[in-house]
Amino acid sequence: MKIDSSLVRELADMLADTGLTEIEVEDGDRKIRVSRGGGLMPATQMAPAAQTAVPAPAAAPATAAEAPPADSATDLAGAVKSPMVGTAYLAPEPGAADFIKIGDSVNAGDTLLIVEAMKVMNPITATSSGNVKQILVENAQPVEFDQPLVVIG
Repeated sequence: MKIDSSLVRELADMLADTGLTEIEVEDGDRKIRVSRGGGLMPATQMAPAAQTAVPAPAAAPATAAEAPPADSATDLAGAVKSPMVGTAYLAPEPGAADFIKIGDSVNAGDTLLIVEAMKVMNPITATSSGNVKQILVENAQPVEFDQPLVVIG
């Protein structure tokens, strides 16, 4: 298939002009999809609102026995954050056991959960060794860029 670079550039310009993150066109047997990672940037601007909303009520019931809500702000120092916008999954597949649970010991590089973005499953790994203190997301929950997901201490 011969790629029309001017069409790809035109589609990329459309993405920038419209604020879309992906565009796909089809012409007979030819199909071209253009997406941009820069589409995550607007989510960065929305991240502060999401960060303040997620740890409070959503995480408190699941972690109340492990850490009181008042301590959660200080515990976020060891938080592993989402590198992208997507959907968080706590297990490798439906019906399987979760990767981690509160109190588990993890090593740097261990998979904590996965974030699906654009139909790609991205493993989110521990940045340091320690114990899982909090899991700040629920299975199949949408997540924002830089949103705290798990606290390791």
